[in-house]
Amino acid sequence: MPEINSRILGGGLVPVVVLGASLLGGCGGAGETITRLTVGSAGPDPYTLMSNTDRQRIERSPARGGTKDGSTPGLYGGTRQAASCDPAKLIAFLRANPAKAKAWAKVHRIGAGDIPGFVGRLTPVLLRTDTLVTNHGFKAGKPTRLPAVLQAGIGVLVNEYGVPVVKCNCGNPLTQPDKKISTGKAKYKGSSWPGFDKRGVTKIQVKATVRSFVLVDPDATMGFERPVATTGGADGPPQALPEELSPSPDPSDSGSADPSAPPTDSGTPGIPTDGPGTQPPVTPQPSGGGEVPPTPEGEQVPENTPTGQVGPT
Repeated sequence: MPEINSRILGGGLVPVVVLGASLLGGCGGAGETITRLTVGSAGPDPYTLMSNTDRQRIERSPARGGTKDGSTPGLYGGTRQAASCDPAKLIAFLRANPAKAKAWAKVHRIGAGDIPGFVGRLTPVLLRTDTLVTNHGFKAGKPTRLPAVLQAGIGVLVNEYGVPVVKCNCGNPLTQPDKKISTGKAKYKGSSWPGFDKRGVTKIQVKATVRSFVLVDPDATMGFERPVATTGGADGPPQALPEELSPSPDPSDSGSADPSAPPTDSGTPGIPTDGPGTQPPVTPQPSGGGEVPPTPEGEQVPENTPTGQVGPT
C-alpha cells in the first residue's frame, strides 16, 4: 500500500502520497525476471520442435558480459562447412501452419508472405556466450513473450547485423531485449548450468551490416568466415585464432573467483526452479557430433510437419 504522509502547506494539512520502491516498476530493471533456457530445451510455448540444433560442449568466448556488437569477430561459433539449423525447414513449417506464420511474422513486423525472403537472409550460428533476448512463443492461438537468457551452445539464426532473430530448436522468433533490463539486478528463474554468472550475460546490439561472420569452431581450435545468408557450403578456409579469440580460464568455472566480488547467481545445475519449459536438457545419446535434441516439451509438431534432424551431425 502507498504510504500517506501529511505536510503543512499554507497553514493546512495536505495528504501526500509517497510511493514505495516496490511500486516504482522498471527501476533499472530490478523488478524484471529473466528465464534461463538451457542447451537442448525448447523452452515454453515452442512453435515447433527441431532436433540437433544445439551443441552441448562448446568453448565459450573469453569476451562475454556487457553489450557486444553483432558484427564482433568470434562472438558466434559454428562447424565449418556444416550448419545445425536449416532455414528451409522453418520456412516449410510456417507455410504449413498459417496461424503460426501470421503470429511469427508480426513479431518481426513483416507480412506472412514475406517470411521466405526474410528467413532466406538469415545465417545459422551457435552462441558462444550466455545471451539475453526476448523470446516469443505461441500458445492457445496467441503469441507470447518473455525475457530469456540462452545458454552458450544454443543454435540461432542471426540477421545481417548479427542479432539473433530465431531460436533454432523451437522456431521461436527472437528480438532484442528491453533496454531497461539490467542483467545484474534482475531475478532469474529456470534451470541453471555450470559456469552461469549474471555478470557474464551478454546483450547483442546493432552496429553495422555484416558481409561475412568470423566464426569459431566449437572446440576453439580455428576460425573461419561464413558469408551472410549461407548455411556452411560457402565457408572460408580455416584460420588460426587471434590471441583475443583463444579460450581463457573462467573464474566462475574453476571456483577461483575473487571472494570480494558480488555473489554469483549460479542456481542449482540440473534442478528446475520455476515454470514450464525450463527443464534441463535430456542426456544426449551418442550422435557423432555432440549435438543435443530439444527436450520434448510444450506443443507437439503437427503431423506431416518438417522436423527431424536439421543439418549434418
